[in-house]
Amino acid sequence: MLDHCAFNGDADGLCALQQLRLAGELAADVRLVSGVKRDIALLQRVQAGAGERVTVLDVSHEENRADAARLLGAGARVRYFDHHFAGELPDHPGFESYIDTAADVCTSLLVDRFLEGRFHRWAVAAVFGDGMAGPARALAARHGLADEDTRALEELGLLLNYNAYGDSLADLHFDPVALAAELLPYQDPLDFIRNSPSFARLRAGHAADMAQAASLEPWQLGSGATLYRLPAEPWARRVSGVLANQLAARDPGRALGLLSVRTDGDWMFSLRVPATASLEADAFCRGFATGGGRKRAAGINRLPAGAVERFAGQFLEAYPNPVP
Repeated sequence: MLDHCAFNGDADGLCALQQLRLAGELAADVRLVSGVKRDIALLQRVQAGAGERVTVLDVSHEENRADAARLLGAGARVRYFDHHFAGELPDHPGFESYIDTAADVCTSLLVDRFLEGRFHRWAVAAVFGDGMAGPARALAARHGLADEDTRALEELGLLLNYNAYGDSLADLHFDPVALAAELLPYQDPLDFIRNSPSFARLRAGHAADMAQAASLEPWQLGSGATLYRLPAEPWARRVSGVLANQLAARDPGRALGLLSVRTDGDWMFSLRVPATASLEADAFCRGFATGGGRKRAAGINRLPAGAVERFAGQFLEAYPNPVP
């Protein structure tokens, strides 16, 4: 069987892919498709037919609905692991769904569940990378991981996630497909941390970029929300996801929005909301043409430059009160 795999280039997508490859759930010569974090319409780039299988990791079915239907219609099997808003799923014998949109779930956790915990350390790193420290520590404790190892996996998840953010592959330290190849030889992610020059490069790049971000101040403040606006620099595009998670963790009762300028002059938006927010993050972002995500973390891929001021008001109005 010819295998294809479309995966999000962030920590969750990479670690889900790594688990499946280590488990022998994908062919050694699997054809990989990925991109920057916000490149989610990945099935557009997959051509497969009868006798072929497409595995999809950590990108919304709603955003790939037409191409999933196209592949099924061509005779391919489609296996879907994801935790984002999915919309209506195909009623087709060739479609295999492992989709769960619960707020405390990510794609690597779904793969970990599918594989019965065989490569749980990769899942722990992914859950940390996806900004869910509580579920990550719970998974680490369930498997008896030492505190030192858990902290190392937390850093790995953060760095893998950091690598995925940018306006294009030119912004990234590693193309996610190349980074997946770097990860592949390591059954244990702790060995990747100890031995890989790629890990050292990510650590150094992250430290340099976060030093640039240290002086940022909020652009607009509301009663229940804070909005930041980043400068038009590659370092700012790279740190946007990690920075959003960190800023949200510092002030967990408020919604946190972060605007990043694109190279074409338009803007991207990242959103983090408290667990008990009255309006879930994906619900807010899906109100815009290129928005989507999950309950606590979501984003909008493109906001016209001339609409940013009005958007800021919409955002602050959507989250008028802090959550106790």
